[in-house]
Amino acid sequence: MARLALVYGLRMLPSDELSEVGHAEVTLKSGKKAQVTMHLLEGETEEEIREQLAQSVDAFFEFYPEV
Repeated sequence: MARLALVYGLRMLPSDELSEVGHAEVTLKSGKKAQVTMHLLEGETEEEIREQLAQSVDAFFEFYPEV
């Protein structure tokens, strides 16, 4: 299997100030473009957000059981 790279970004913002979350784009060495789906996690506490983030990462790897 080829060496893999997990691309992600994090930014903490007040949820009531968000109006839209779009896609991020990455460019491969071949020149091809790939979309990265952005995810929004909201919570009242750091622990709530951390728990959701852990669940999201776990779910991501369920899509790629061969990794």
